[in-house]
Amino acid sequence: MSDEYRIQELLERDVYVGETRVGVITGERFHPRDELVRSMRIKVVDDVAEEYMRKPAEFAPLSKELVHSIRTDGGVKLSKSMRELQRRWRNTVRIDEKLWAPDELLDRAVLDNDGMDLGNVIDLVKIKRTYKGLVIQPHYIVRSRHNLPETIVVPVGQLGRTTARLDEIILRCSMKRLVTLPSYLKLNSDTPEEE
Repeated sequence: MSDEYRIQELLERDVYVGETRVGVITGERFHPRDELVRSMRIKVVDDVAEEYMRKPAEFAPLSKELVHSIRTDGGVKLSKSMRELQRRWRNTVRIDEKLWAPDELLDRAVLDNDGMDLGNVIDLVKIKRTYKGLVIQPHYIVRSRHNLPETIVVPVGQLGRTTARLDEIILRCSMKRLVTLPSYLKLNSDTPEEE
């Protein structure tokens, strides 16, 4: 995205690829490190979500680098095709029926459903072109209490929801339950089937 456009100027503006209205810009992640904020959030138009997503989601990321210009009607014009947008939406993680770009998840705090802060996301695990897990660096106290290694992989199926204000990801289960799940055990075995 050109440095000329700031998120405050783009909020609530319609987004277009050619003459197709894709959605409305609703905001972006608040994070002190700019390099981790490469995407904005958009509320996607229903028929676009139906046609261009594997499973329709109401909210999705929009990479800032795709913003081309502001149209005469005030809408935001994207520089790429719908196919490129579709490709980028496939390269996301689904949490609570919303799509999230990898940059929107890195460095977020991860809490279990009991409210225990487990650690922060440092990477994502991709298997056969699909994100299957978040690599978390557990806090020392969590590592020692649950006898964990330096990093663990949390299956994306266990990601319950996100909180915007506190920049957190909340799991569907407790830490105690997480470490017993087959999906967790498979992702954290010594022989992951990474790409």
